[in-house]
Amino acid sequence: MTDKNPWEEMMKQAQEMAKTFPAMDAFSPKGFEAMMGLMPKDMMETFFGNKLNPDGLDAKTRLLLTLAGLTMQGAQNDVAVRQTVRHAVEAGAHKQQIIDTIGQMSAFAGIPAMQRAMALAQEVLDDGTAKNTEGDA
Repeated sequence: MTDKNPWEEMMKQAQEMAKTFPAMDAFSPKGFEAMMGLMPKDMMETFFGNKLNPDGLDAKTRLLLTLAGLTMQGAQNDVAVRQTVRHAVEAGAHKQQIIDTIGQMSAFAGIPAMQRAMALAQEVLDDGTAKNTEGDA
C-alpha cells in the first residue's frame, strides 16, 4: 500500500504538463481578461434581453441585476464584475446607474462588499473601455 494521495499526484502531473505549454509562464489573468470580447448591445438584447421575450427584462436591467448579485457575493470575482460593468455600459447603463446598483447592495451585502465592487467598477469606468458613462438612460 502506498501513502501517495492520487489527487495530489494528479495535480502535480497537471502542473508539470502546464509548464510545457509555450507562454504559460507569461500568462496573467489581466491578459486573459483583455482577450475577452465585448458583446454588442443588439446581440445582448437578443440572447439576454427582451427581443425573444418582449414582456421580460431588457439586457441592461439583467446586467445590473447580475452586478447586484456579484456584489452580494462579496465582489470576489474581479473579472466577472469588470466584464459585467463593461457589458452593462454597452447595453445602455450609465455610470450613475452602475454606482446606484452597487451602492444599493451595501444594505444587504455590507460596506466591504460594496466598496470592493465599487473599486472594480471604477477601474472600468476610468479606463475608457466604458463608453456610455454620461447622462440618463
